[in-house]
Amino acid sequence: MRITRSVQRLEAYVPGEQPKSRRVVKLNTNENPYPPSPECAKVLKGFDLDALRRYPDPEFAALRAAIAKRFRTTSDRVFVGNGSDEILALSARAFVEDDELIASLDPSYSLYKTLAAIRNVEWIGRREGMRLDPKTSLFLWTNPNAPTGVLAPVDEIAAFAKSFRGVVIVDEAYADFARWNAMDLATADANRNVIVMRTFSKSYSLAGLRVGFCVGPADLIAALYKVKDSYNVDAVAQAVALAAFKDRAYHAKTVKAVVKTRKAFVKELEKRGWDVLPTDSNFAFAKPPAPLKAADVFRYLKSREIYVRYFPGPLTGERLRITIGTDGQMETLLKAVDEL
Repeated sequence: MRITRSVQRLEAYVPGEQPKSRRVVKLNTNENPYPPSPECAKVLKGFDLDALRRYPDPEFAALRAAIAKRFRTTSDRVFVGNGSDEILALSARAFVEDDELIASLDPSYSLYKTLAAIRNVEWIGRREGMRLDPKTSLFLWTNPNAPTGVLAPVDEIAAFAKSFRGVVIVDEAYADFARWNAMDLATADANRNVIVMRTFSKSYSLAGLRVGFCVGPADLIAALYKVKDSYNVDAVAQAVALAAFKDRAYHAKTVKAVVKTRKAFVKELEKRGWDVLPTDSNFAFAKPPAPLKAADVFRYLKSREIYVRYFPGPLTGERLRITIGTDGQMETLLKAVDEL
């Protein structure tokens, strides 16, 4: 048996812990604290089991059409993936030659570096003012960023894309919680290298389903179809995601609730001396007041069965990423902080 050298060297992506206990206050993986749309339950209850013996629609016609209509574009500019992570992996195949590079903001979603390693190409983390290697062919821009939650102006992204020779994917996993988004860049005919990506995992409360989508120029979308698995999104996932996507009133209601809780929670942390970065996501990236250290607070909260996310390292190690849960969950966390 032979394992490639690149895989032997690979540092695998480490997802957030998934504790089994229902007593845990789980604020570590940016899941929505509210259940999916009731329309999803109706789809599951009425799903035709006979459909499971047949392969699902490989082109996701109904879901693509709904997405295209919502964003005032055409279906040939929409791609659906098995979670947005699959879209990222397919993009590394479709848009990056063996001697080219992948880049992203730094810090950002740690999976990006892992995807480059899997593809066996170099990853570069870009910080403000830094010039990119000219061999960079794919740039991944999370907006709002993760783990910081900071939202970049659309004009800034547009200017960067105009000057960049490769493909820019704007990863908008948290866009529904933000004040603005960059979807117009993906639907504008003038932009030939911008793809905007969304997920059903966050604002639609469907992290367990694994469905994401992206919108962009037709030729780039066609390239993703060339390299995808034949039937990458199952029939149940397509039907449930479509039901959630169509229930705009419920979606808006839960998003509004999360944003309201976020604003109140950030104020409470700041009252306690925490430094919280401006956030347009469903989480807060917060530094505890001295002499407390983020790593120590992380361990203490875990001992109290409150799970948040800690990223060691010089750029992120002073802060904790705290998912916005229900009002009750945030009160439980604040009470534990006060006791600490």
